[in-house]
Amino acid sequence: MLCNEHAYVLAIERLLGIEPPIRAQYIRVMFDEITRILNHLLFFAAHGLDIGAMTMFLYCFREREDLFDCYEATTGARVHTQYYRPGGVYRDLPDSMPKHQPSKWNSQKDLDRLNANRQGSMLDFLWDFTERFPGHVDEYETLLTENRIWKQRTVGIGVVSPERALQLGFSGPMLRGSGVEWDLRKKQPYEVYDRLDFDIPVGVNGDTYDRYLVRIEELRQSNRIIRQCVEWLRHNPGPVMIGDRKVAPPSRKEVKDNMESLIHHFKLFSEGYMVPEGEVYVTIEHPKGELGVYMISDGANKPYRVKIRGAGFVHLAAMNEMACGHMLADVVAIVGTMDIVFGEVDR
Repeated sequence: MLCNEHAYVLAIERLLGIEPPIRAQYIRVMFDEITRILNHLLFFAAHGLDIGAMTMFLYCFREREDLFDCYEATTGARVHTQYYRPGGVYRDLPDSMPKHQPSKWNSQKDLDRLNANRQGSMLDFLWDFTERFPGHVDEYETLLTENRIWKQRTVGIGVVSPERALQLGFSGPMLRGSGVEWDLRKKQPYEVYDRLDFDIPVGVNGDTYDRYLVRIEELRQSNRIIRQCVEWLRHNPGPVMIGDRKVAPPSRKEVKDNMESLIHHFKLFSEGYMVPEGEVYVTIEHPKGELGVYMISDGANKPYRVKIRGAGFVHLAAMNEMACGHMLADVVAIVGTMDIVFGEVDR
């Protein structure tokens, strides 16, 4: 969700020629990686369920709930957050985490256990999550990586060579699973990715099993990035939105105390702001592959044209080629390995 917002906001910032404060950039990167973990957990849950590993669904949704709580505590919503804004983010990180409330389904002992890691700030809660998460990834691997049935359903299925993956326009884990070391966070870094230490996992055989292994390792690498962001954010307070009142709304206090701020607020929320004429194409490393936004401005307060390049549509085009020669039951594994959202494809 937040990765989708990120590409759109970056496109507007490029047209405006503005750069968000460094703290906002770290927050964006941290939530991009939270989103990557959320995406991959849903991938493992659904992909496992499709092939017959039901336990994965239950395990993955357990961790997803913790991360959605971070989403909700920071943005006020679990899915459609509208948190990234041109010039920064909507607001800074919260100083406290919402706690589980008493109910007839929880004893006091259960409540104390559930709230044990919610006594501090959102960053404290997230740090505790990153401490626990590698152990949970080990659990996923115990269930699947050497599982005889899982390997029978994925090894050698939907093989794509590195050359063919490039020709088909693959990106993200689909491309890296074929052995091509291409990641926009390293090759064309944006925000603060060039300041962070992480690795790019790649596959060897280009099959469904390798793409699974790539995503497993991406969970671990995203966990590394989040920990680095948390450490930096703890020690570096500062603004999370630029001070240009032609783009960013003034605070509520300023609106009540200052007539000029009230005018800026009224103009922004009634008319918006004019973006200079021009065109821009911005891509980010979305969890499913490269997400691109092509935007044309004619100088008005709304884009003249916006074209969004999603990864799923391109990957689905390879379905016939990847499934050719396989059993009908393997189609389920091949659709799963693409990590497709059909709403994006239909769009």
